[in-house]
Amino acid sequence: MERMTVRRKVLLYTLLTLASLVTVLPLLYMVSLSLQTEAETLAASAVLWPESPQWGNYAELFARAPFGDFIVNSLVVAGAITLSHLIFDPLVGYVFAKFRFPLRNTLFVALLATLMVPFFVRMIPLYVMMANLGWLNTYQGLITPFLMDAFGIFLMRQFIQPIPDDLISAARIDGASELRIYRSVILPQTRPALAVLALFTFDFQWNEFLWPLVATSTPEMRTIPVGLTLFNQEYFTLWHLTAAGSVILFVPTALLFVFTQRYFVRGIALTGLR
Repeated sequence: MERMTVRRKVLLYTLLTLASLVTVLPLLYMVSLSLQTEAETLAASAVLWPESPQWGNYAELFARAPFGDFIVNSLVVAGAITLSHLIFDPLVGYVFAKFRFPLRNTLFVALLATLMVPFFVRMIPLYVMMANLGWLNTYQGLITPFLMDAFGIFLMRQFIQPIPDDLISAARIDGASELRIYRSVILPQTRPALAVLALFTFDFQWNEFLWPLVATSTPEMRTIPVGLTLFNQEYFTLWHLTAAGSVILFVPTALLFVFTQRYFVRGIALTGLR
């Protein structure tokens, strides 16, 4: 029996190792490609690792296109939207989870229904609205349409709902205001969910392509996914530079996951228990 258990564990770990390699190898090859020469990228056979890594490819990338502006724009847009979600999504989720008011369930269902509407259906009205406000090709035009999100509200509402009502009632008896209850009782217990929300929101907005492509018209306002795509269209044979841009695109979300993975895993575990 123990021998069968050991064999199963060995088989399981072997499969997990193979799956991890399948996942990681494309990323490692992307890094390798970003350090190769143009001749190596165009060689008949793939070069797994360059003989002499070309770290200057990253400097050349910034020399050929304003990637500094692309990165700053992406950080401003993704950071502002993520911060907005962390402020408003848990607040609205708390209202739907713990307050009783007319048409609460109807409004919540209507909110969830917006998740079924594809973005390109809303894109034209949003574009017209931003154009009328004079916000095209501006930060506010990139940020405002995404200040709140139905998924984030749903996530926070589901996480807040199991928090015992007795804690809130005890805080009210002690004279705490609703804002104090939210800040001191609710938010400390939702840190794992906030970490998950921050990671999902930042990752999605950092990699968002369609709306920044439509809402911006000058290179100075492009975000990095749009800038990298346009760069690839202009220099479509310089795969080593495109790979360098892809590495830059990948690094921030990877670092964010590293710093939030403890809360991320805890949030998934608690969500499963609830």
